[in-house]
Amino acid sequence: MSSASRIQPLAGVKVLDFSTLLPGPLATLILAEAGAEVIKIERPGRGDEMRSYTPKLGNDSVNFAMLNRGKKSIAIDLKDKVARESLMPLVKSADVVVEQFRPGVMDRLSLGYEALHAINPRIIYCALTGYGQNGPRAQVAAHDINYVAESGMLSLTAGADGAPVLPPALIADIAGGTYPAVINILLALRARDASGKGCKLDIAMGDNLFTFLYWGMGNGLAAGEWPTPGGDLVTGGSARYNIYRTRDDQFVAAAPLEQKFWENFCVAITLAAEFRDDTKDPAATKRAVMQRLREKTAAEWQVIFAGKDVCCCVMATLEQAMRDPHFQARGLFNRKVSVDGKSIAALPVPVAPAFCAEQTTASYPKLGDANSLLK
Repeated sequence: MSSASRIQPLAGVKVLDFSTLLPGPLATLILAEAGAEVIKIERPGRGDEMRSYTPKLGNDSVNFAMLNRGKKSIAIDLKDKVARESLMPLVKSADVVVEQFRPGVMDRLSLGYEALHAINPRIIYCALTGYGQNGPRAQVAAHDINYVAESGMLSLTAGADGAPVLPPALIADIAGGTYPAVINILLALRARDASGKGCKLDIAMGDNLFTFLYWGMGNGLAAGEWPTPGGDLVTGGSARYNIYRTRDDQFVAAAPLEQKFWENFCVAITLAAEFRDDTKDPAATKRAVMQRLREKTAAEWQVIFAGKDVCCCVMATLEQAMRDPHFQARGLFNRKVSVDGKSIAALPVPVAPAFCAEQTTASYPKLGDANSLLK
């Protein structure tokens, strides 16, 4: 799409963001990157708690800067009735509200869905929580690892001692919270186009983790074969989907699942013929592959696998991945977040480049920089 014909699909959409930390702010960042005007509502003095984190980019944390690029900030005491009243003109003109308080908090502040809907029937109100608006755990305090543990996902990870290991990503926050929030906000906007009416969205991070366990649910419900760590296709039970140590103590991620890839893989590593039918003795095949991969360095395996359809790669660090020629060629880190003359790569978000603003560099909001919007 040429720059002359570029259209940001959310241009003209106004979002009031009452959320903090990660799930909600990342959701509204995605909306902002697609053209929405996002106004972040923060407490006076300190603002979003993430502003205080380290390391810093400017006066605030780099985490805050990356998650709040291109937004505006209003600093206001939501416990003050007069201050809340000053928000009402913005509520009347808003399209979307995002909040991530415990159920009932916004109602007590007279900012819940019913109160805002009475002022603006077109409002789309997204309530993002760990456990949802109802149910026995609705008021329970928790973080990402708790949702991952209670959904059954954590039980399928295992370290060398058999104990579960900490996931390296905030899966519930992003995959269970941010992305479903964005998806449902977009669906609600589309529904409003047809009906003219807004709605309340109940996004529960814990609920949305079960989608990722579709295979385990299916195996358990249909065949009574509930998954175990190290015992299933994607949990380490197969030689065709595993991580192998190399001679120089680096790691190869091998995923030659389909038969054609498996055959290519067996040839590439010169696996003995007796182990190539991995249905006969899966454990023996896995041990044999492990032994073969241990005999060469990661660099040697990279050369061997190059140009072959084997679905194998050498594990990279984050620093290495950001320098990878493929991701560089894709322009993944071309957009920037800047402050006070200093800029770093902006957080890549899943918005097609054609829908993003032509301007690639933007700052994050100083606390209260948009208080002039209050009436």
